[in-house]
Amino acid sequence: MKLLFCHGWGFDRHFWDTLAPLLPEWEQLRDDRGYFGDALAPAVEGPCLAVTHSFGTMRLLADPPPGLAGLVAINGFERFTATPDCPGVPTRVVELMLRQFGRDPRTVLEDFRRRVGCDAAFARIDPAPLRDDLLSLRDAHPPLPEVPVLVVQGARDPLLPQAMRQGCFAGIAARHLSHEGGGHLLPLEDPAFCAQAVRDMAGSLA
Repeated sequence: MKLLFCHGWGFDRHFWDTLAPLLPEWEQLRDDRGYFGDALAPAVEGPCLAVTHSFGTMRLLADPPPGLAGLVAINGFERFTATPDCPGVPTRVVELMLRQFGRDPRTVLEDFRRRVGCDAAFARIDPAPLRDDLLSLRDAHPPLPEVPVLVVQGARDPLLPQAMRQGCFAGIAARHLSHEGGGHLLPLEDPAFCAQAVRDMAGSLA
């Protein structure tokens, strides 16, 4: 069993630098959308447990590896924007980000990262994949997986509404785990908590 790490919007593979070392039992792979440098799409051979963050969950669901055996979705969701029958973030929020992004992509990214609790500096950005993925956040609704899912949410997440956190993956028998003091960056805020969630999920698949 391998671990495949998929980061969210506005971050890269280094997002996992705190959590990944706590899981040395498994071979690990990380993808990278290329927001800040070269993109990375590792070939995944054999069974794997995906560990995703935020929009990384949608990316994984849109193109799951053939050997996907399970999913730990940390601050994750299968759809971002709200619909009449699905709670989520208001579409107007992403529309506003897209309009502002056309004028000043760096400021939009800085504001987003600050909102979710990250003020770490970053160097150059590639606006193209960032904009493409904002469109996906607005419009995409990938299919639900046919593998076991553990949804790990922060009860104090400043980005995802409570109804969205509670209702995500409602179409399948997903297990839910809440970190009562956690925000939107749980792998950075409490990596030990996340590592235990991954370890428990991996154990249930053995």
